Amino acid sequence: MANLPDTEAQFDAIVASCRRLFAQKTEDYGAAWTILRLPSLTDQIFIKAKRIRTLEIKGESRVGEGIEPEYVGIINYCVMALILHRQPELQPQGDVLQPLRAPVAEVLGLYDAQVAAIRSTLLKKNHDYGEAWRYMRPASFTDLILMKLLRIKQIEDHQGETRVSEGVDAGYEDIVNYSVFALIRRGWPIPV
Repeated sequence: MANLPDTEAQFDAIVASCRRLFAQKTEDYGAAWTILRLPSLTDQIFIKAKRIRTLEIKGESRVGEGIEPEYVGIINYCVMALILHRQPELQPQGDVLQPLRAPVAEVLGLYDAQVAAIRSTLLKKNHDYGEAWRYMRPASFTDLILMKLLRIKQIEDHQGETRVSEGVDAGYEDIVNYSVFALIRRGWPIPV
């Protein structure tokens, strides 16, 4: 596998682009997403992944947005879900609709902490799997994301209880990494 592009640099470039969009939206909307319950975030990610699969099958978009922005959305929603999952004090309580009120820099710090954990997972798995993802068909990433989401939904329906499976946080991390791989395979952004 000599002469392959640098996966770490490609991951960093894609996540930097996702982070820029997240920062801009945080400036516009604040952290309004913190009123969402985790299953709602999972469903939002599911909608985006389902749209990608539909676009892959039909080959056209009638609303003018392609596949790449959907993967960016999946990445950012997964980071949001990880923030809420790993910091339960930020999760909405009851019917109170009070989002986190924090400076943009603080919200971005939460984002960056999750990305660091995701990147660490990517590096470990990529080492063990020998960059096998580079030989996968791009549509396979969509299917794997949808499968992970169905697993997460099942775990959520069981109030987080599992017998032998990884928890929802591992699923969200894998989904981010599959989305990054899909974007790299689609040539977005330009390879480093």
